[in-house]
Amino acid sequence: MRTLRKEELYNIVYGAAIYGTGGGGSLTAGLALIDDALRQGKTFSLVDFDELDKDDMIATPYSCGAISPVSNAEKEKYARLPDFEREHYNMALEQMERYIGKPIKACISTELGGGNTAKAMYVAATTGKYIMDADPAGRSVPALQHSTYCIYHIPMCPISVMNQFGEGAIFTHVFDDARAEELVRALAMVSQNHIAVVDHVNTAAALRDAVIRGAISQAERVGGVYRSAKAEGRDYAEETAQAGGGRLVFRGVVQSNEWGTEGGYTVGNRIICGTGPYAGRSLRIWYQNENIVAWLDDKIWITVPDLICLFDDNDQLPLLNPYGDAGTPVSVICLPAPSAWTSDRGLELFGPRFFGFDVDYQPFLS
Repeated sequence: MRTLRKEELYNIVYGAAIYGTGGGGSLTAGLALIDDALRQGKTFSLVDFDELDKDDMIATPYSCGAISPVSNAEKEKYARLPDFEREHYNMALEQMERYIGKPIKACISTELGGGNTAKAMYVAATTGKYIMDADPAGRSVPALQHSTYCIYHIPMCPISVMNQFGEGAIFTHVFDDARAEELVRALAMVSQNHIAVVDHVNTAAALRDAVIRGAISQAERVGGVYRSAKAEGRDYAEETAQAGGGRLVFRGVVQSNEWGTEGGYTVGNRIICGTGPYAGRSLRIWYQNENIVAWLDDKIWITVPDLICLFDDNDQLPLLNPYGDAGTPVSVICLPAPSAWTSDRGLELFGPRFFGFDVDYQPFLS
């Protein structure tokens, strides 16, 4: 077990935001959660599966919904309801414990993302649980079925959901993970486009080989390299790419960024005009919460499950979709997909064809 200090926690959240590939929730909000828990005197304890008993229960808390900014009209629609914004993730976990009739020993982040990783750690710290050094994605992903849990057939139910207005429910059965995605996202859409979820509650023995172990430590390492390079004025994008086993692939200025909220997702196209060594070239990125496919000069170039990660070079921060409008200078790096996603089952769930693109996945960094 390792007790995480503030510096280590910040490295994790920044690294998770980089692995968020444009999604995974707000870095700013994630850091605020860490700060809030530290102000409360809470402890963040990171553990590996080898440090738990095989029957210890682990849960996966996270947020499901669009990542679009909330309009004033949307806020007004829910103005009459109570607000449990900070508490509803813990409420979802407590609801799950009451349902299963057992204490949960540890929490595991559903993905690497500035928001969702921090939320899982916040829930763990403020409810006295351990934080698992693992996750079931190794990056951010758009849908509930985009997880290594699904690859290894770990049941999602029971699923505890709780919106910020204190309205909760338990799904005791769903047909499959894709159907769970539809049901939970439907509730998010009538809950100001996000809802707290706790699912995949199972024993340490059942989960240890169904996740990407060491994912949080990886985010911490890459986040630390990024923060050090940025603080010392070095090429932070280049060094971050190298730390993650990838490479810097493009630099330019955003020409356009057109997006909307469709079916509970933030969906958009961003076009970047190259600068410096990339002058005269164009990069287009299509995102569904996360960056999914990139075209170089109108030819498909990089696809999921490889990671397409952008930095806003004005503030030198990971760029969260759908932000980054025309005129924003950006650096683009590509990081390699976790091996679980490059298996036949992984590509079926999270390859370019899943999103309707009639191309086979080609590892960009091979």
